Amino acid sequence: MNAPQALRLLVQTPEHWREARDVRLEMLADTPLAFTETLQTARRRSDEEWRERQRTRLAAPASRHVAAVDADGRWWGQMRVDVVDGQALLMSVWVHPDVRGTGVAELMLDDLAAHVRLTLGMPELYLEVHEDNPRAIAFYRRYGFVDTGERTPYPLPPGGQELRMRLALG
Repeated sequence: MNAPQALRLLVQTPEHWREARDVRLEMLADTPLAFTETLQTARRRSDEEWRERQRTRLAAPASRHVAAVDADGRWWGQMRVDVVDGQALLMSVWVHPDVRGTGVAELMLDDLAAHVRLTLGMPELYLEVHEDNPRAIAFYRRYGFVDTGERTPYPLPPGGQELRMRLALG
């Protein structure tokens, strides 16, 4: 697959359930350790379950879901922010391998960080990343996230730990 020339940011809506489904399946096939769901589980969902999943996730008042999209409407990456236990949490981060290292992740994360700081008025953004995902950890560190020292068990095989990282949004 050839990388696109230019990508734009798309704020997801419930009508994007098909694209969200397709990219979710691609994400799980590409980087299974990055998500707490298996590809097999996701493939078993019906279209109605995918519609409901997209509608429910977007209904949370503080959430924002974005995608990096080319001129033809193909999604090359996505990420989202939700407020969990009073903290802004970055989740569902994925960039297609053909466009990694081209600024796509920064495009999406810049938007979400601004949302957290300006719209939600929160001073920090958190995430959890599997300890065996060095590419993602390196990106987050370059962006300014720091390891909080907190660890949580990764709930799926092969196990391991998820690192908690924090970004100050001064």
